[in-house]
Amino acid sequence: MYQDKTEPSFDAPVAGMGMTHEVGARPWQQPAQYATIDEVAPFYISQMQDESFTQQAINLLETKMPVTMIANAMQTMNVMNGVHSVDVGVLTLPIIMEYLMLIADTAGIDYVIGTERNIEAELEESDIQVALQKIEEGKINTDVEQEEPTLDTEEEDIMSTGLMARRS
Repeated sequence: MYQDKTEPSFDAPVAGMGMTHEVGARPWQQPAQYATIDEVAPFYISQMQDESFTQQAINLLETKMPVTMIANAMQTMNVMNGVHSVDVGVLTLPIIMEYLMLIADTAGIDYVIGTERNIEAELEESDIQVALQKIEEGKINTDVEQEEPTLDTEEEDIMSTGLMARRS
């Protein structure tokens, strides 16, 4: 039966192979331009001192876009361009955020950092809070009696046998 069939061909390309690049062809696959925070910090500071960047940052901060989001977008873009590695980018986030807040303070803008938590709003949105509110409004009946589960004593009398059975 098998003798009539031909051998499968393993010479065909892998699915999606035409949509990929060679290893090392992308900037993030190369060694980073800057390897330490001491090298990356002046890069970011000089980039953020540009007048066009300052104006764009002011426009974004006026729309209440969080500082954390802007800083994260900047460092992610530079990771993709091969300026620095991911870990160095994460470590430079506080530097970028501080400089963005300095720009906002200088322009007199009330900015949103993005790390604030509104616990009351989180509680209002939680499912538990919604359920408690329904109980208070009387939409859910809490007077329903619940049956206690009954155990079959006949099953307990049967002695277990086997490798993992408990000894009595």
